Amino acid sequence: MKTLVRNSRALLHGSLFALVAAGALLTTPTAAAKAPGCVIGHSIAVREMPQQGREVLALIQAGGPFPNSRDGVNFGNRERLLPTAQRGFYREYTVRTPGARNRGARRIVCGGDQRLADQCFYSDDHYKSFKCIAR
Repeated sequence: MKTLVRNSRALLHGSLFALVAAGALLTTPTAAAKAPGCVIGHSIAVREMPQQGREVLALIQAGGPFPNSRDGVNFGNRERLLPTAQRGFYREYTVRTPGARNRGARRIVCGGDQRLADQCFYSDDHYKSFKCIAR
């Protein structure tokens, strides 16, 4: 009986280890960059975005033209708030802020195929926080 209990514990520990290892594989930087997924409370629906943000998202999907010369430049993710990805994966776009004399603080950052716009994030505080744009 002691052997059976010991073997059962070993099997349970082995199974838990396998599940943890599988979970680690699902959350590798490459997997996260390909499919970041939106977390409830950390996402924003397109319809909830300001009109200017919806317009920029439509331009991204159309491939431009963009009103700001900095639109479409590489976003380095130095803040490390977005899923880790290879250099050049993310691009940033300016969301016009009414009344602002400069580019303002609002941005959309998209990863991967820009025209799909399926891995995009919205920041209204100049990269201090991001919300995944949920479709």
